[in-house]
Formats: sequence, C-alpha cells, structure tokens
Amino acid sequence: MVGAGLMGHGIGLEFAAAGFEVGLTDTSAEVLSSAMDRIRSDLRVMADLGLVDSATAAAAPERIQTTPDLAAAVADADVIVEAAAEDLVVKQGLFAEMERLAGPAAILASNSSTFMPSQVAANVERRGRVLVAHYFNPPHLLPVVEIVRGPETEDEAVATMYELYTRMGKRPAIVQKEAPGFVGNRLQIALFREALALVEQGVASVEDVDTVVRFGFGRRLAAGGPFEIADAAGADLWAIVSGNLMPHIASNTEIPAFYRAMIERGEAGMKAGKGFYPWTPESAAEVRDRIARSLAATSQLLDR
Repeated sequence: MVGAGLMGHGIGLEFAAAGFEVGLTDTSAEVLSSAMDRIRSDLRVMADLGLVDSATAAAAPERIQTTPDLAAAVADADVIVEAAAEDLVVKQGLFAEMERLAGPAAILASNSSTFMPSQVAANVERRGRVLVAHYFNPPHLLPVVEIVRGPETEDEAVATMYELYTRMGKRPAIVQKEAPGFVGNRLQIALFREALALVEQGVASVEDVDTVVRFGFGRRLAAGGPFEIADAAGADLWAIVSGNLMPHIASNTEIPAFYRAMIERGEAGMKAGKGFYPWTPESAAEVRDRIARSLAATSQLLDR
C-alpha cells in the first residue's frame, strides 16, 4: 500500500482485515505512525458497528508492516495499490519506480479518482499489469471498487483483481473503457452540478436540497440502482419524465461563481470550519459518525 493518508490507511486496513500481509509505505515515520493510530481506531469503530469481529479488529494491525522505504514495501508484493497525492507527475514517477522495484508479475493499481490507467502508466513498460482500483471514501465502509482497465491492461490482471475483491467481500465493478471520472464520479458530479444550480437559482436552499436527497431518492438508491429503479417505474413513464426534465437540467461546464467565491474565502468545508454549513469539531465528528453508522446499517441490510 503506497500512501498512508485518508484513503491509503483505509485500503490497507481492509486488506489486513481480510487476512493479507500488508506493507504500508509513505514518506515519513510520523505519517505512518499516525496511519496506524487511525487504522486501530477505525477497526474499533467497525467492531462496534458489527462490521468486523473483535478478533479481526485486534489481529489486523499485526499484519501491517510500515516502512518509509518504498523498495522494502513492494519487493515481494503481488498487488500494489497506490494512493499518493492526486498529482499526475508524482504518480507517473511512482509507477515507474514501483515497476522497477517489484516483481514482474505484480499488479500495479492506482486509487486515483482523476487519472486514467493509460496516464499513470505513461512511464511503465509492462502496461498490461496497470489498472485503476478506485475506492470511495471511506474505503473501509463503502464496498464498491471500480476496476478500470486501460487500453493495454491484460484480461488476467482485471480478472485477478475482480476475484480478489470478491473474496474480500467488496463489490467490484469493471469499467471496460477508461473515461475521465470513470462511472461513480461522473454520476456524483452530475448530481452535484444540478444541486449547485438549484441553489444558485434560488429554487431551494442548501439544507432543503440535502433533505430531499437524504430522505428521498437517496435512500431508494441504496436499495436499487438507477436502471433498476427505471425498470420498476416503467420505461415508458421514465422516458416521459426524462424528456420533460432534461431540457431544464444544468449543463454548464464551469463551476458556478458563488462556489468559486466560497473557496476563495477559505470556506473549504469541515476542515476549514465553514463550507456550505458552519462546522465545529464536535458537529463535524457528529456528522462523520452518523454517516459511518448509516453506511454500516445499510451494508447489513442491503449488501446482497
């Protein structure tokens, strides 16, 4: 596991909880120490939520070996997952170095949510072993992983990762053709674009948009995907509704000015104490806990 930050520590946690030996590497011992603290804390929360048993929560950290030495971490690895900074130059350099240091059969996967396999593999010779394994945050609570194949990715590498994630209890989805944003982020940003437009146009407040999603169709989407829901409603009806609304849906290709202004004022969300909402450390922790518990409850009810 290359990168021990927000995503990396959670991805490493899951592999360890599934019984695999994990080499976790980052730039400094301090970062790695902090990551292990978060891993232990997250495992305790997962045990409290009933997502892992207490024995797994206790044993998993023992399967993780930390080192700031990339060579030591990847030398014997069968699968290497990169979760470094979302910087293409950094990732391209890392992938070239990982290929040099790892065995020839190792699969090199990036958790990038932005860059496609062909981009991160630009400096790699064995491009058939490169793919994107895109998790959603928090990676240890959301089961889906998008396996994104590049134009040169081998079928065997995709099949191996699909089988691996299935064995771990994840829900892998194969993205057969690389495209910016893959599947999940394209859908998320389409919704976010319309949410911003509704607020900008004064149609509804931030709070009321969140209410409609949380307590309306958002709950339904946890039980059925958009195509299942369309089939349940009836293609004829859904086509009429879609045809009536599509001309009015936001299609702008730029971030709205009011949102840019928020960011320029430093209103970057929970980490800054203000975003669309004001945040205190207590209110931020409360929402994070609510989300974690909701995700756990949803998994237990609907993960089938």
